[in-house]
Amino acid sequence: MSFIPRSLVALAGLATALPALAQEVNVYSYRQPELIAPLTEAFTRETGIKVNVAHLDKGMVERLTAEGSRSPADLVFTVDIARLSAVVEAGHAAPVTTEALTANVPENYRDPDGQWYGLTTRARVVYAAKDRVEPGELTTYEELADPKWKGRICSRSGLHPYNVSLVAAMIHHHGDVATRAWLQGVKANLARKPQGGDRDQAKAVWAGECDNGGTHVNISGVALTKSAPNRENALKLMEFLVSPRAQEIYAEANFEYPIAPGTQPSAVVQSWGSFTPDDVNLMTLAELRPAAVRLIEQVDFDG
Repeated sequence: MSFIPRSLVALAGLATALPALAQEVNVYSYRQPELIAPLTEAFTRETGIKVNVAHLDKGMVERLTAEGSRSPADLVFTVDIARLSAVVEAGHAAPVTTEALTANVPENYRDPDGQWYGLTTRARVVYAAKDRVEPGELTTYEELADPKWKGRICSRSGLHPYNVSLVAAMIHHHGDVATRAWLQGVKANLARKPQGGDRDQAKAVWAGECDNGGTHVNISGVALTKSAPNRENALKLMEFLVSPRAQEIYAEANFEYPIAPGTQPSAVVQSWGSFTPDDVNLMTLAELRPAAVRLIEQVDFDG
């Protein structure tokens, strides 16, 4: 695992800290390299601060725990409130509040103590085969449990953080009993065992394995680490990421919805039309995660 791009300093083991050079900042990221590079390159051009990114597939919390106070990470980039909450719950996030952060990140998209900030919102949509599903035939998540869809739904694992957050939202709106029944109904309608990622669900719809792929609004976000060796540079990067200019770059790079006031999604995303986002506070979803996992396991959704 190495920091990219263009870092001349290599990591030598989990517990080896990078020197706290004045003009660099170190990031651990769950986001794909091509989604991060346009932002980090723009930041470096504007400030002269080099951004070293370690792209991780899994184990971010475990890595931060193993490295402890010697961790080279200044910031963590990740997707979904579940993963941001895991960093906070493990004690690795440092609270931070600045005028730029609070002005550009709406209250419902940031931690009240400043331990994480949203960067974009992500709509969890349902893909449908247009030749087998009539327009308007499926318009809500609740309808996925209707027996009419038996053998026609594909989904990734119920225990994936994205789906855990969706189930948490269902618990918030409908309660445990109704959500359990909904999960049982969706499971009964699955065309195959839950597997793959979002793109795999779309491919399965295209291939005719199922008619609908469940893929709720969540966020991508950033958190400052407690051990940050380059704290001031990290704060500069955080403030840059929520600035209108960076938000527009982010929207164009990953086709998500920017959160800064006055910024717009990419032209491609705007062409898909508008939607009404769920107004549930993301901290509520974080608190309901254990209950969501319990229900998913009780109905053996992945079994």
